[in-house]
Amino acid sequence: MSLREWGDRQREGRGWLIRLEFGLVATLVFGSLALAVASFVWAVAASAHPGGLAADGCHNDRKNGGRHCHRAPAPQSEPRQASRADVYYANCTAARAAGAAPIRRGDPGYARHLDRDGDGVGCE
Repeated sequence: MSLREWGDRQREGRGWLIRLEFGLVATLVFGSLALAVASFVWAVAASAHPGGLAADGCHNDRKNGGRHCHRAPAPQSEPRQASRADVYYANCTAARAAGAAPIRRGDPGYARHLDRDGDGVGCE
């Protein structure tokens, strides 16, 4: 067998491997691109912004200051008096200033954003 025949046989033998490798790389590239586009579209459509809402459907607006709501409050037939459940602390500094820290789950003013480690005691 001549050197030329040997080289031709080697190229033919590796041709299927090269085509397989090219197909796998192309599949990975296009699959990753499709996955990236789908995750971006899903993330944009899923929520207007990250973050949770308090029980009243509102949260702190860091960009503009204050609070804003995403749900309208339920209509009420008679005016109600403020109860202990209406207590809200924007952060632990406010809770400490009011003398309420530490706040335990179930206490007025307790909220998940005050309990960083999730043990049921906020502002500890």
